[in-house]
Amino acid sequence: MYAVIMAGGRGTRFWPYSRTNRPKQLLKIIGKETMLQMTVDRLKKLKSVEGIFIVTGKDLAPLIQKEIKGISKKNIIVEPSGKNTAPCIGLAALRIKQIDENGVMGIFPADHLIVGHRLFQKALFTGSRIAKQHDSLVTIGITPSYPSTGYGYIQHGTRRIKGFQNAYKVKTFAEKPHLNLATRFINSGDFLWNGGMFIWKVSALLNQIGIHMPELGDHLYQIQTLKKKKKSITGVWDQISPESIDYGLMEKSDHVHVIKAEFKWSDVGSWNSVFDLSPKNKDGNVIRGDATSIDGKNNFIESNGRFTAVVGVNDLVVINSEDATLVVPREKVEDVKLLVDFLSSKNRDDLL
Repeated sequence: MYAVIMAGGRGTRFWPYSRTNRPKQLLKIIGKETMLQMTVDRLKKLKSVEGIFIVTGKDLAPLIQKEIKGISKKNIIVEPSGKNTAPCIGLAALRIKQIDENGVMGIFPADHLIVGHRLFQKALFTGSRIAKQHDSLVTIGITPSYPSTGYGYIQHGTRRIKGFQNAYKVKTFAEKPHLNLATRFINSGDFLWNGGMFIWKVSALLNQIGIHMPELGDHLYQIQTLKKKKKSITGVWDQISPESIDYGLMEKSDHVHVIKAEFKWSDVGSWNSVFDLSPKNKDGNVIRGDATSIDGKNNFIESNGRFTAVVGVNDLVVINSEDATLVVPREKVEDVKLLVDFLSSKNRDDLL
């Protein structure tokens, strides 16, 4: 398998730490390494991985090249501009096609946390076998632990794929639901969280893109021709419409299988995710840096350089960076990205 890490996101829900020039995947949010380095190290442990590629934007590529250990410069694929996941993955597929037209590629976000190396390895091995045997698009689903309204869902059939214990045909994909619908999904027993990880043969992916996303398929063909001639792809790339791989392809194709993951997973999607993953004191508070909580419970407080105190409040996220302070109820952390949009509308580039 050739592993592709998507590392072009902005991580706006982690403001004020996540900024344009150093987004979430390049922060040490959990542990002593950046999220991207943790992803690289996880994949390097797998014997089945032939090579690891990182897809990112031209602004982040020099920083990734400088800071990320274990990845050759030639394995960093640079997008001329961000176009969402479908063009990103298509561009990576063209690169791997140059190496091995029949190769299997795995797609992984740069900023997820996975615990359980052997179970992760088992899922990828299963996915690779299914991709080869069935010429299908394989995704990895996560067994839900609560009715999340922040994740997309995958509904699978009841019959297992012959010869595979935890693999099923996909019935449908569902967008992020409201709470009542998410609860119904959980109770039904045949819905999984969409973990954003995929496995497929390069040829199968490009074939399915040609069928379900013909405009993108045409542009990828043009890009392949330009690359062979060692010409710039920017002009063609600029014509591509942004589209997610889920909406553009996975929801339309009838050649999709899902593996029910056995490993522990978190997308580390917001400050609440960090709260859930962090050790807590007797009052349920997470205190990182020079900070304290008095007469308060279930707060997440992080201070970078200045003493921070909260008194008599519960369920808050308080983040103190060098140039900005964020205070938000934990139930509203998803709305931090709205604040980033507000700052952008006010041209506060100094805070973005």
